[in-house]
Amino acid sequence: MKQSGCIAAAVLLLIGAVPARAAENSCDAGPRAAAAANAASLTTLSWAPFRRPETGWAVYVPLIAQEIGVSCRPDSPGFAAALAAWQKRHNDSGTGVFDRATFEQMRQIWELRRPFVVASRSACPAPPDETALVKAAPNESYGGEQIFLMPDALAAYRRLVTAARAALPALNSDPRLLTIFSGYRSPDADAARCQRDGNCQGTARAACSAHRTGDAMDLFLGAAPGSRPDSSDDANRLYLSQTPAYLWLVHNAGKFGFVNYPFEPWHWEWRGTS
Repeated sequence: MKQSGCIAAAVLLLIGAVPARAAENSCDAGPRAAAAANAASLTTLSWAPFRRPETGWAVYVPLIAQEIGVSCRPDSPGFAAALAAWQKRHNDSGTGVFDRATFEQMRQIWELRRPFVVASRSACPAPPDETALVKAAPNESYGGEQIFLMPDALAAYRRLVTAARAALPALNSDPRLLTIFSGYRSPDADAARCQRDGNCQGTARAACSAHRTGDAMDLFLGAAPGSRPDSSDDANRLYLSQTPAYLWLVHNAGKFGFVNYPFEPWHWEWRGTS
């Protein structure tokens, strides 16, 4: 897992998250006992942050690092120091040790950045008039899918992809990267899909999916060997969380008005740029 952390840190430096010398100097400064605790729990923590048992928190490292403003490995003193500073601002603990309570606070912050989540607290948002949707171009869809989105969301997606491909030329080696494999889904179609293939994590969720808004999209980031691009298996989610495309999105998608659903690296929602 330390190797995975090194890869993630290297990519963060590559995309300009922090100057390389500054990162090297700062990552070794911080509470070492907290760093050791984080290193131990990174692959062993038993928890269920999204109501499904998981082991370890490595899949969430990019989002956590972005939230606390650090590019250090999750097992480093520098990461622990940044986490401690975040904790002091939010819960006064300041231990620098990653725990369930700290993540729950982060999760709530992330979820409240999703307009769909805020709106659905009172009632499931009504789907848009489907005549207002626009169709993505064939080269913007994955596997020949017909993708429909709200116009502003599609326009923002196009700006995001243009910026990503300019910043990460390696993305151009696979034209499928960052294409869309799911956009607008009507409530009836979503429920039927869930019943058909059992890949919607429950009919209740399918009955009120963010995809009904026309502002949510699933982006192709690759897939672990033998996995579907949208497999929620831990191995696939961990693989996706370490891809250059996902790391770039974590650090830059907000500039284009997008926010990630933390459990699914591929799922992004346009929330506007105001």
